[in-house]
Amino acid sequence: MAKALPRGVREKNGSYEARAVVNGIRINLYGTDLNELMEEFEKAKENARDTLDYRKTRITLNEWFEEWFSEVKQHRVKETSIAPMKNNFKRTFGFYIGSMKLKDIKPLDVQRALNAMEQNQVSHSAMREALGRLRECLDFALGNQLIKVNPCLIVEVPWTFKQSKEEIALTQEEQDNFLSEMEDSWYKEMFYFMCLTGVRVGELGGMKWSDIDFKKKVVHVRRSLSCSYYNGEKRMMLVTPKTVNSIREIPFLGEMEEILKAQKKKQNKLKEELGSRWRSTDDLKDLVFTTGMGSPCVRYVVEKEIKKALKRMSEKEGVLAVQENREPREIRDFHPHSLRHTFATRCFEKKMEPKVVQRLMGHSSISITLNIYTHVLDNIMEEEIKKFGVAKTQTPEEYYNEEIRRARISAMSHC
Repeated sequence: MAKALPRGVREKNGSYEARAVVNGIRINLYGTDLNELMEEFEKAKENARDTLDYRKTRITLNEWFEEWFSEVKQHRVKETSIAPMKNNFKRTFGFYIGSMKLKDIKPLDVQRALNAMEQNQVSHSAMREALGRLRECLDFALGNQLIKVNPCLIVEVPWTFKQSKEEIALTQEEQDNFLSEMEDSWYKEMFYFMCLTGVRVGELGGMKWSDIDFKKKVVHVRRSLSCSYYNGEKRMMLVTPKTVNSIREIPFLGEMEEILKAQKKKQNKLKEELGSRWRSTDDLKDLVFTTGMGSPCVRYVVEKEIKKALKRMSEKEGVLAVQENREPREIRDFHPHSLRHTFATRCFEKKMEPKVVQRLMGHSSISITLNIYTHVLDNIMEEEIKKFGVAKTQTPEEYYNEEIRRARISAMSHC
């Protein structure tokens, strides 16, 4: 009777094959001498066990996060999200406890790191994002037997009450003054477009002429311009919008058609003048709004132009105030997203239905539209409430009897 082969070993065509998986490491060896093969097989299994023991005792949080992220996480997210996610970890847990060995991290260490972030004014949203990603990362370490328990499970982001920062919406007068200030600017049409569509800055930067339908008089929002830094290199690319609802059509409103035709004419003229100096790559060509040299309009460009305009407006107001012997009027500061908020405010002021505004804005939920812009309703709430009336319509006789009853109660209360 043939001698039974050791576990994991089989004979095939006069040679032997030894196979095993130890601590997630696959071992597959071949040989014609069974004794030599078994000796090599046992060494390989021992090395695999030692590898896990080494990793358990030596690997740091930063080392494990990098391995987990490159092997697991980055294959599940958009390419444009990779750099922001890594940067978030690097300036949060990577900075505070990243050098600690994975096996030594306790819940108290994680909590102390969060408390330190709080003291250093790291935003709560950044802290929550980092904690969620750390939980996910350490869950994977747990599944790979590198730790016995996830230290994040009983940890919470420090809670402090902070009054929510109200979004700024320009009044109609402020909007008019700002657009007047941009009248001679290369970016005039761009800011008119933002006020007439409420698009996000990324959507503005990713807008192509192929998205403009002059025949049907609609603007198609189909993509967004993403700008990030990866390994120290600036990267710009066109990506899908924020949510499914972000893909939408916005009809030409106000002077939209006139503005877009003016932009097209102005841009074509400058392209011809600059020739080869016009900055346009194959993947970022045909953009509706660019800098004066053809580069994409990223957030920084929009913010810079707003700040420059506000500075000029403030200086002009200061001079005018001196001439008129009065205090200068406040020129409120605002950022690019404020123009999106302003567009929604104009819509509500024109009594557009919330569902219509939701579709124009590309919000994923009607609650977002209402929660962000409810302050617009404050000015008209009293008049709107009056429209509701009563729960039950009264006949003249019922109304008369009710008034008599109220009069009697009032009289008795004064007796």
